Amino acid sequence: LTMNTANVGSGEFTDAGVNVSTQVTDKFRVGAQVYDRNLGHLGRWHPSLDWAFADYRFKPWFGIRGGKVKTVIGLYNETQDLDFLHAFALLPQSIYPIDIRDTTIAHSGGDVYGIIPLGKKIGTLAYTGYAGLRQDTSYGGYFYMARSQDDISLSSYGGLQYGGDVRWTTPLKGLLVGVSRLDEDIDARGTTTIFGPPTPYREVTKSDWTNQYYGRYTYGKLQVNSEYRRFWRDHEIYTFESHIQMDVRGWYVSTAYRVAKRLQFGSYYSRYSMVSPAVGDLIGAQSGHVYDKVVSGRADLNRFWNIKVEGHFMDGYGVPGYY
Repeated sequence: LTMNTANVGSGEFTDAGVNVSTQVTDKFRVGAQVYDRNLGHLGRWHPSLDWAFADYRFKPWFGIRGGKVKTVIGLYNETQDLDFLHAFALLPQSIYPIDIRDTTIAHSGGDVYGIIPLGKKIGTLAYTGYAGLRQDTSYGGYFYMARSQDDISLSSYGGLQYGGDVRWTTPLKGLLVGVSRLDEDIDARGTTTIFGPPTPYREVTKSDWTNQYYGRYTYGKLQVNSEYRRFWRDHEIYTFESHIQMDVRGWYVSTAYRVAKRLQFGSYYSRYSMVSPAVGDLIGAQSGHVYDKVVSGRADLNRFWNIKVEGHFMDGYGVPGYY
């Protein structure tokens, strides 16, 4: 994560958020959050508007949100900054990579959403549909990767994104299952010095989509979660006259058990793998993987403070420039 941790580790992992929200009427709510972080070479203490929205719920089965809106993908994407909700200090990186948090957390646009009761014997169905613009910050993972790997100085990286999420609270008590879909049209611009003097750089996606499937089962003090994600990108880098395809798979299984009112233990196994065939001479066919076995403990000192101790046992490597 852009830090030199070979010897004694690093303390360069700090983030903070300040948010405010209010229920203007029974149906109308507004809120916003300013977020800042220093994660190695990412963030670098440059605050940003994390999200800011207005939300009006006409009926339980239909509401709208607008502004910079949190993106609903999987179990935790829109709640990943609410650390007190999770047993783990670091969510599974195969699904929630922290280096590109600014990419996934929100979109500038609008949502429609609602909860539809299907009957006592069928359960309830919650849906979200959204469309908007993605715009990465210059202190995020993609900008850092471009600078460090390919001598590319990006001026912009983003574009249209749209998708949806459907989650079913089943009649089996404690069981929730769902599916998410995200499509993007990414356009990257900047300059590169890989050929010597600065040269214009342009990268455009032909196809960019994510499918995610997830489930959660809660029984008393036990919670078991699992998610699977496939990410596919087909893009052209005009500067290098290259056509590159990326096929990424990630999944995890986690469990957490509250042994006492203020003490919880958890564990997960996270698996990330990539196959990246390329047409042209940019990178050739490569593959990479990261497997992560985790044990974690959480102590809730009171309503407002908790302490987490966590260990990760990792095996693998990433494809240079992509993870």
